[in-house]
Amino acid sequence: MANHKATKKDIRQSQKRREHNRYYGKTTRNAIRALLAVTDKTEAQESLPKVISMIDKLAKRNVIHKNKASNLKSGIIKRINAIA
Repeated sequence: MANHKATKKDIRQSQKRREHNRYYGKTTRNAIRALLAVTDKTEAQESLPKVISMIDKLAKRNVIHKNKASNLKSGIIKRINAIA
């Protein structure tokens, strides 16, 4: 257990950041799953910008790596373009 005041504060801050990051990461993953489950192309294209924005925000805040964000966006766009 931490003995210094600053270390205790750092632990509190890191726990708070972890919960925040987990919430937004999970919310984004659920949005991606919902988008990929859509079978209507126009409906998918309407919700695509929102999901891409969520992914970009995660990358900007260093929750996920920028290359992972790029790979996710690329895969999502390929899947949506493949919808007949």
